[in-house]
Amino acid sequence: MTGTDKQTASTAQPDSARPIGGIGYPRTLGKVARGKNIHEDTLLATDYLNHFNEIVMLLDMVADIPECMEDAREWRPKSYADHFRDSCFQDKELAILAYENAPIRYRLPFDHLVTQMDATALAGLKAIEAAIAAGDEVRTKSTVSAVTGQLRQYIDLTSAIINGHNMTCEQDEIDALLASEDVDDLAALLKSS
Repeated sequence: MTGTDKQTASTAQPDSARPIGGIGYPRTLGKVARGKNIHEDTLLATDYLNHFNEIVMLLDMVADIPECMEDAREWRPKSYADHFRDSCFQDKELAILAYENAPIRYRLPFDHLVTQMDATALAGLKAIEAAIAAGDEVRTKSTVSAVTGQLRQYIDLTSAIINGHNMTCEQDEIDALLASEDVDDLAALLKSS
């Protein structure tokens, strides 16, 4: 092994720290991401949360104007890469590359929460639609409140991860963080729909 090989071997990340499918140089990408609205350590961008803030905003409007459900119904889950490809984000290709190389300790809980938000939004849309179809204004408002409340909690947790707070992606830990009346109400509403 040459001196250069030894240096490369000693500075390379262990496999467990490398991102899944990434090139494995998150510190270098962090330096490139500096000042570009991509967190230097996590390599994630809060801009992605706009996709979820959009459905929360639409559902909030549905509570008072059920006709807005038509717009909310069009919302679909969107991958991180697709969000940036479709956005006006100036450094969209860097955002995608950075995400693909995000350290596992951030990427796994981030992806887990995105899956939870997608499922909550889709199930919530069905439950809200059922309440509207039943003509039950009180149920519609309470369902909207429960769904948007849980989505806001997920958005807050996801934002914390994006901004460098370590979390594990164990389901029971995330469930414990979200233990609240809103979450219990949402689970009951979704089961009854």
